[in-house]
Amino acid sequence: MIEQAIKGAYEGGLEILEVYGTEFTVDVKEDKSPLTEADRRAHNKIMEFLEGTGIPVLSEEGKQLPYEERKGWNEFWLVDPLDGTKEFVKRNGEFTVNIALIRNGVPVSGIIYVPVKDEMYLGLEGKGAFKIDNYSKVHASHSGIDDLLSKGDKLPKENADSKFTMVGSRSHMSDETMEYFDKMKAEHGDVEIVSMGSSLKLCLVAEGVANVYPRFAPTMEWDTGAGDAIARNSGCVVTQKDEVTPLQYNKENLLNPWFIVKR
Repeated sequence: MIEQAIKGAYEGGLEILEVYGTEFTVDVKEDKSPLTEADRRAHNKIMEFLEGTGIPVLSEEGKQLPYEERKGWNEFWLVDPLDGTKEFVKRNGEFTVNIALIRNGVPVSGIIYVPVKDEMYLGLEGKGAFKIDNYSKVHASHSGIDDLLSKGDKLPKENADSKFTMVGSRSHMSDETMEYFDKMKAEHGDVEIVSMGSSLKLCLVAEGVANVYPRFAPTMEWDTGAGDAIARNSGCVVTQKDEVTPLQYNKENLLNPWFIVKR
């Protein structure tokens, strides 16, 4: 089941790359966010792989199901076929394919594929979190999940740099976030701030490259589900701004509260 989702993320990424190399058009959705042919094609390809698992799917680019229909789901796939469409439009490579397995409101497994860099991040229940570089080279040759994971690096990686590092959004840096950064500077002295697009921000904390990622601006559940699972499986703590309450998924309102990811 998880292997189908991994294949879906990879194949969805290939669809995105095909559009990335063309002169694509950009539409605007009702919420003013951008939409491209890459979003649609990635969604359709991912659905080809997930529909056969027998688990319902909630995707940003799919039919938005009413809460009455999905509130009884104990388990479902949460999908963002192209996270970071603004970064895609800017052609800076900082966009991802996100697939999470949510069980009873908790992200238990997550898959994030970075098409331009050919990197695969995995956070799998009971196995931990991993990063596989040059993923396309091992995609067709592995013999099961354990063999696939053996070709990657367990997260977090050893990080020789002791400087306290914070990660922020490339496109959505709020005043509240800057205040939090100032607070961290006061506590830790010399700190580094890394700007990054899409769910890669959660991956940086999971990987051990960054210590904290505060998000005090709007996100939706599909923006965070996969990265949340990867971060949790790598030993990070993902909470609301109170730094106590975990993020919950499959809420009636799919908008996330403000949150903090900490190593």
